[in-house]
Amino acid sequence: MLIANIILIVVLVGIDQWIKHAVVLNIALGGEKPFIPGIMSLTHLRNDGAAWSILQGQMWFFAVIAVIALGIMGFFFWQYRNQREHWVEELGLALMMAGTIGNFIDRLLNGYVVDMFQLTFINFPIFNFADSCLTVGVILIAVGVFLADRREAQ
Repeated sequence: MLIANIILIVVLVGIDQWIKHAVVLNIALGGEKPFIPGIMSLTHLRNDGAAWSILQGQMWFFAVIAVIALGIMGFFFWQYRNQREHWVEELGLALMMAGTIGNFIDRLLNGYVVDMFQLTFINFPIFNFADSCLTVGVILIAVGVFLADRREAQ
């Protein structure tokens, strides 16, 4: 599983960077293009903060947090490497690592993160593919912990 998850991380980071590059090349800063009518549009924004633009302008703070988070996730990723019963948590960690690396690359290279996905049917902050990886990863880890607790209770 370890090699498969490392490959998954590389692929997801590649997808994230490709999407961000395509948005920067094809949509003017602040511009918007329909993507899935009635559901989602693509909007080119720069976010120099964290989720929902909190703590704007704190690039080095986020860089340090990302390195620490990657170290902690890497530790648990290594701990779960040969434990088949923890495959959900391992997959969640892989997604979280991919999301963290994707946004970390943006912060280091640009000083900001490129966001683009805007839900048009609800008022929700604009986000990117790396953010989605982080969110799904957290959900998978929560599910994995729940399943592990159920296994132990049996």
